[in-house]
Amino acid sequence: MKIKKLNGKANVLGKNVKKYRELRELSQRELSDKIALLGVDIYHSDISLIENNKLLLKDFEIVAICRVLDISYNQLFEDIDNIFD
Repeated sequence: MKIKKLNGKANVLGKNVKKYRELRELSQRELSDKIALLGVDIYHSDISLIENNKLLLKDFEIVAICRVLDISYNQLFEDIDNIFD
């Protein structure tokens, strides 16, 4: 199955995932491990792909990322208004 992309990107949240992960001083592996504690398997290599907009995120993964990073959905989706430019 081919992944749908917009302007070559599989997601628009990667920049913010990286921003908040780094603000929390978490490595990609640490973020992955904390997400796994919620029962969601996102491997540390997947975190890299997410942050580089190369991996599609599922809704439950977005919820887990927000919970682990202790951010709101609005924070995760901030500054994406230009995705159609």
